Amino acid sequence: MAEGLARRFYGSEIFVQSAGVHNDLEIDGFAIAVCKEANVSLDRHRSRSFEEMKEWGDDLSSYDLIIALSPASQRLALELTRYAHIDVEYWPILDPTGMGESRAAKLDAYRQTRDQIVERLVQRFGKPRTKNQK
Repeated sequence: MAEGLARRFYGSEIFVQSAGVHNDLEIDGFAIAVCKEANVSLDRHRSRSFEEMKEWGDDLSSYDLIIALSPASQRLALELTRYAHIDVEYWPILDPTGMGESRAAKLDAYRQTRDQIVERLVQRFGKPRTKNQK
């Protein structure tokens, strides 16, 4: 969600690449649904891990900032960047997976996560630069 929202809000002003501790292979359908509500398409997004980024030739030292959304990703980011000058920020965002019993309750949890990400993006990078933003 964070990558899709950042791309939608800031376009090519910032380069965004999401990665996690593990590759979940598929993007969660609830994440796709709540991002679609905000005019953000995750249909073509592909989940990747830090390890895959290294395997594909991404040089982490070319990044200025890593934003970790979980304690595990923060630990790994700090470990991977200990010899490079890259800032690592931790944003404690709600992990909605496994929350809620009904479809409506699950969607509400994902909306809460989406909205937390939006709030943090705006705090860190300013108001969205592209039109039609929520």
